[in-house]
Amino acid sequence: MADMNPKKTPMPEQAPDRRNKNFDEVALGYTSEMATKEAGRCLNCKNRPCVGGCPVNVPIPDFIARVAEGDFEGAYNLISTTNSLPAVCGRVCPQEIQCEGKCIRGIKGESVGIGRLERFVADYHREHGKATPVNINRNGKKVAIIGAGPAGLTCAGDLARKGYSVTIFEAFHTAGGVLVYGIPEFRLPKSVVAAEVNRLKESGVTVMTDMVIGKVLTVDEIIAMGFEAVFIGSGAGLPMFMGIDGEDSLGVYSANEFLTRINLMKAYIEDYDTPIKPMKKVAVIGGGNVAMDAARCAKRLGADVYIIYRRSEVEMPARKEEVNHAKEEGIDFKFLTNPTRIITDENYKVTGIECISMQLGEPDADGRRRPEKIPGSEHILEVDSVIMALGTRPNPLIKKSSPDISVNARGCIVVGEDMQTSKENVYAGGDSVSGAATVISAMGAGKRAAAAIDKKLNEKL
Repeated sequence: MADMNPKKTPMPEQAPDRRNKNFDEVALGYTSEMATKEAGRCLNCKNRPCVGGCPVNVPIPDFIARVAEGDFEGAYNLISTTNSLPAVCGRVCPQEIQCEGKCIRGIKGESVGIGRLERFVADYHREHGKATPVNINRNGKKVAIIGAGPAGLTCAGDLARKGYSVTIFEAFHTAGGVLVYGIPEFRLPKSVVAAEVNRLKESGVTVMTDMVIGKVLTVDEIIAMGFEAVFIGSGAGLPMFMGIDGEDSLGVYSANEFLTRINLMKAYIEDYDTPIKPMKKVAVIGGGNVAMDAARCAKRLGADVYIIYRRSEVEMPARKEEVNHAKEEGIDFKFLTNPTRIITDENYKVTGIECISMQLGEPDADGRRRPEKIPGSEHILEVDSVIMALGTRPNPLIKKSSPDISVNARGCIVVGEDMQTSKENVYAGGDSVSGAATVISAMGAGKRAAAAIDKKLNEKL
């Protein structure tokens, strides 16, 4: 019989006043005893609503049943049948609106901690599992993947298991995409991502780094190398700005630049060659997960940090867990506030940011109440740095080098129901198609594209 405790088994964490001074992982993970206890809360529902809430269709009740039995390796093997990045998903997926959001236990209490259990199982395998030889019958067909982020890695993993020879072309010097340049170490350790990438390499996937497609090679040149299909999973790395005065000043960063310097180039280590100038007071503009990540990184660099968001906390799109962690770590939220200009000194260095107070009016086209300015409420916050976390668009390099690939007004690649672009045998998915979204939604797109590519290439047999 299931354990009917209405509360999840708590996840151990670093204390807020300690973790806000280091880049070590905040959540410490379950022990075997904790995982077994939490797995015992699963009702093993016949209609399995949690599986329907998972973009990559992990057999959730089945793997949880294995955890409850203490068969952690068996649980890992089940997850791995559909998920190429379980240690990543267990840490950064918004389970509360996906699998856990569908959990029956959530009706009269807290849902089963599916994400926590997935993380535990993946970590257990990495620490205790035995490497097993990968024996895959190759089918002689080659597929190229552009981008080693969650969409590309997932597509590559699925195709490799089906027997394809897969090569990933990655622009950065390290594979992982947003998993390594965007998500901070304290939420997703780089060693975890590296282990997942190495597992793909062991299955036969080739990863070529420092390959900026559109500069080093074009899509047509990749096809000419003998690849029968190409998947574009290059993400959305082009930052957006507000267009206000002072955005080109010294001390203004896009969240992409700031997080890339911190996460991938280790700017928080003094003797690295990619420094971040000393910060004392920082304003982060935006209310999504990226804004939380940037703010929490700035706090760890020793700054006092404001998050400025033009709507109320209710409308904030960031995960509730990330917002709570930011508050616990001492970050000051300025809700219903919007910047109007960045103030600088005679050397164009940031000295402050002028803001205006807002109120919520009638709903807009998306159903959210529209923020409206309150006349005469202008005020100035003294800061020396500003980080713009307002969203991103796909980089236009691939489109410029391959004009026969159609994009929409936002610069996102247009695909059909089969994930194919306007160019024959060239597919796309993830943020390059949808715009900035979640890691797991990008993985779901990579999985669908792999299935579409496999179907198309098998039709040629």
